[in-house]
Amino acid sequence: MSTAPQATSVASGLRIQTRVTGALIMREIVTRYGRHNIGFMWVFAEPMMFTLGVVIVWSLLRTHSTRLPVIPFVVTGYSSLLLWRNTIGRCGNAVEPNRSLLHHRNVRVLDLFVARLLLEVAGASISFLTLATLITTAGFMPPPYDIFPMLIAWLLLAWFAMSMGLIVGALSVLSDAVDRVWHVIGYLFLPISGMFFMVDWLPQRIQNLALFVPTVNCIELLRGAYFGPGIHAHYDLPYLVTVNLVLLLVGLVAVKGVAGTVEGE
Repeated sequence: MSTAPQATSVASGLRIQTRVTGALIMREIVTRYGRHNIGFMWVFAEPMMFTLGVVIVWSLLRTHSTRLPVIPFVVTGYSSLLLWRNTIGRCGNAVEPNRSLLHHRNVRVLDLFVARLLLEVAGASISFLTLATLITTAGFMPPPYDIFPMLIAWLLLAWFAMSMGLIVGALSVLSDAVDRVWHVIGYLFLPISGMFFMVDWLPQRIQNLALFVPTVNCIELLRGAYFGPGIHAHYDLPYLVTVNLVLLLVGLVAVKGVAGTVEGE
């Protein structure tokens, strides 16, 4: 007898949470991109333009030292870069511009982060899918070898980015300097992120060290699934899942810790 009211309460809570998150996402889109020109389409058009620009530059200059076709190598690498960098970076200043929204009973600090995280992941995902489809259809790069592992790799990378976004966002509530410091760390992280290399190209003594970087595992799995058995991809899925779980737990605890101070002001 008691299970029915509980199920109804949970369903009602989920509906409210969905409406709150949806409203925050729409507000974020309108605030960031406005209602003019292509509006919300900038969410995925902007990262797609960045990636396409890098593809064109690398293809024209031909200064790359990759052992794989340059276009799919850049598309998989730079799309992955935009996913984790933009997702984490957007959380650095998520609370302060939306502080007034916390007066609404159903809006919490975590909701502000979740809205931005979902928006950035969706934008990067649509950008990657659209650009890869257009370039493949045009004949400039072959279709992927196995889509399912690519999807797994993308979701794991998004999981990592969202977890780190919560941590950086929570710390940014405590100090504005955290957001600025993260942007510097993000740039310094680029050479070891896995965007510019495959682990198999590295000296044997460095390969195991490279796999300690979560993004390297994700991009290796992504490229391994795209190029197929023609390459040797290195990744450690149990390690990656463990790291993501720990980072997510730390992020949720951190957000909960700062939420009380923000809502109390």
